[in-house]
Amino acid sequence: MTIENPGNCLLPGTIAQYLEQLRTALHGADPAMVQDALYDAEEYLRSELAAQPGRSEAEVIADVAGSYGAPGEVAEIYRETEVTVSRALRVPLVPPAPVRVADPETSARPGPATAAAVPARRGWLAAFFGVALEPRTYGALVYMLLSLATGTFFFSWVVTGLSLSIGLMILIIGIPVAVLFFGSVRGLSLLEGRLIEALLGERMPRRPRYTDRDRTWLQRIGDMFRDGRTWLTLLYFVLMLPLGILYSTLATTLLLVSLAFIWSPVAAMFGSLQGIYIDGQLLPAAATPVLAVIGAVLLFATLHLARGIGRLHGMMAKHLLVRL
Repeated sequence: MTIENPGNCLLPGTIAQYLEQLRTALHGADPAMVQDALYDAEEYLRSELAAQPGRSEAEVIADVAGSYGAPGEVAEIYRETEVTVSRALRVPLVPPAPVRVADPETSARPGPATAAAVPARRGWLAAFFGVALEPRTYGALVYMLLSLATGTFFFSWVVTGLSLSIGLMILIIGIPVAVLFFGSVRGLSLLEGRLIEALLGERMPRRPRYTDRDRTWLQRIGDMFRDGRTWLTLLYFVLMLPLGILYSTLATTLLLVSLAFIWSPVAAMFGSLQGIYIDGQLLPAAATPVLAVIGAVLLFATLHLARGIGRLHGMMAKHLLVRL
């Protein structure tokens, strides 16, 4: 069933149809943004429906179409907002090249004026050392250092929660414990998403998945257990322990080694350093400048590694924690 609004646009007759049209209008957009848009729309429409008892879903949708918007209008607003926020948060690494405006009298003639508008690409040296100017690099590095603590907590929470839920299932208290545990997993996934978006720059959901309050609590429990994202979230939390150990070990080891190499000439100059033992071999203090260069290269390579790990982990988190 569809109805017409004053602008002669066909509107869906039910909330389910409205959400389906909104999902279709957002096809190809970021899944995290789609989840937020669907949650906001369903929350708003069901709140309006509850506030107007006795009216059908079609009538409520027709009333709010002017203030909230049709599915296509809402989708366009979310896309524009997403682009605006992304541009505001993006920090340019280098100032944009000035665009040369050609004289109208000579613009028709081919020449170097048109080629001057194309910005020059950065060389490999600028790209290699320019990683130090990217804020996301340090966010990824911080995430790697924190991942051991967060991974240990998530793994312990999942193991403890599942053990208690299964062990107490023979008692009547087992069901409430299981419901609380799976509810907490959803909350923790939202918190992890906030951390990933802040440090790694990967767009994650800012609202949870909507729960229909009209359904009974037994139906809600069934929905929670049938939702594949619940089990994928548990898998993500279990994987965070080995990944956290790997990330933290890599970041700590590489940073300490590179900084030690960079500091070695200063230690040899002002201290009693006679040499450096590497794999049982003594390097004289005169070789410390070479070590400093190696340490500097290793430090920037570590920053590139952190940036790459941050991108890969963000992609994995998006795949496991976001409803596609």
